[in-house]
Amino acid sequence: MNLPKVITDLVNAQNRFDSIAYSNCFSETAVVFDEGKTHKGRSDIQNWIEESNQKYRSVMKPLEYTENGTTSVLSAECSGTFPGSPIILKFHFDIVDDQIQHLKVTE
Repeated sequence: MNLPKVITDLVNAQNRFDSIAYSNCFSETAVVFDEGKTHKGRSDIQNWIEESNQKYRSVMKPLEYTENGTTSVLSAECSGTFPGSPIILKFHFDIVDDQIQHLKVTE
């Protein structure tokens, strides 16, 4: 599967539980929406993923990727220490200048 470098970097950071590398995939003003909560800015995103990593130990296995301009969707099997694991989630990205501007995670 041919993924943009920033998404490959994001998946690799997630699978290493590296919250700093993960948050560095985002712009300073990026917004993430996950589990009914909004996280704004790289610092907030780093705190969110660090907490999520400690709580769920989730790893991602990319399954499918589609792209339309700056908008793309990655379907990935996510497994970890959460109820219902593994689950397939969709990661909806807006990527500008090789940085994630917006991410929304859905089932």
